[in-house]
Amino acid sequence: MTLKMHNLLFLLIFFFSINSYSQQVLPPFKVDTLYNLKEPKTLGLPFADGLETITIFSPSEEENRYNHGVVLFPFKEKLYAQWQSSSKDEDGEDTQVFYSRSHDGKVWEKPIALTNKGHNSITTSGGWWSNGETLVAYICVWPEKNNGTKQGFTEFMTSKNGTDWTAPKSVKNNLSEPVLGIIEQDVHKLPNGPIITAFHMQPGLTATPYYTNDPLGISGWKAGKMKNMPTNNEGMSREIEPSWFYREDGSVVMIFRDQKSTYKKLAAISHDKGMTWSTPVIVDTPDSRAKQSAGNLPDGTAFMVNNPSGDKDRFPLVITLSADGFFFNKAFLIRSGGKDLQPMRFEGKYKRAGYSYPKSVIWNQHLYVSYATNKEDIQLTRIPLESLKQ
Repeated sequence: MTLKMHNLLFLLIFFFSINSYSQQVLPPFKVDTLYNLKEPKTLGLPFADGLETITIFSPSEEENRYNHGVVLFPFKEKLYAQWQSSSKDEDGEDTQVFYSRSHDGKVWEKPIALTNKGHNSITTSGGWWSNGETLVAYICVWPEKNNGTKQGFTEFMTSKNGTDWTAPKSVKNNLSEPVLGIIEQDVHKLPNGPIITAFHMQPGLTATPYYTNDPLGISGWKAGKMKNMPTNNEGMSREIEPSWFYREDGSVVMIFRDQKSTYKKLAAISHDKGMTWSTPVIVDTPDSRAKQSAGNLPDGTAFMVNNPSGDKDRFPLVITLSADGFFFNKAFLIRSGGKDLQPMRFEGKYKRAGYSYPKSVIWNQHLYVSYATNKEDIQLTRIPLESLKQ
């Protein structure tokens, strides 16, 4: 081999090595410099036009004063809200799931218990799904005694009318076995593709993407192949509580909370509709190390809802938008700090000021974003889709 051919071969190997490495480490999307961290109450952002904030449930002194993990879903001309609730503390032994309904998104029925108080476990909200005829309520079950390891599994209940519910049953995988993991509440369907979410799998809580072609979302769940990031936490993966959107090229991007406290997002990408995923990487955009929501508007615009504070503060609540899912370059306030944030009224374990764990759904020409304010008031803010057009 001549020296010239050797050098050419070396350059080709170097080029493909660098190209392959870049594909592995480059984040699946980029966020423009949108947030002014020197203005922590608003991040220097304007409110979205036409938004309305509505309270679903605000407890009195005699009612459950800890409320969290609210998820919305439309079913047969009504909007449903599901959340976990306890008398005072997060994950208290009396924690159970409640739900409410509304015909217009503004006036809500009195909350109804969906699960009972457990003797050997607690239940928390797992979210919703429907095939149009049947409403599915996912229930996360957390046994009290797991040899000191925090872990659980997912059950479901179904209803044809939103009032009468079947007894809980196990969500099944593609081998008709129970899925031994806690479902993430962001269950939605890829256009012309499967239903996608993630489960936090045993032992402990390891975030794992899952997909199914079962229209009801109660069986056939199969794990997508994804290598988790290294972590020193034996009981929990570094990446947890994900949500997802799709890009203009059809790829699916899953974003995660980073338990390593970088106060940035983690993201992985799938080019085959959720069957295989890249190892998550850090996206250089601020986060509060909390649950977020993501998805796509009817015109394909990708969105993310989170608290981009860059620290533990769960305010303000912001929606960030991208026309193609590659570059996010527009953001609006949903809720701000300061006067917009009502004071906390009751004490409780792990309670904190702010807008926690947003989830979102599209209904009647609005994007509805639900969240728990101060982990006690169950609220939503709805934004006309027209205001979010790119």
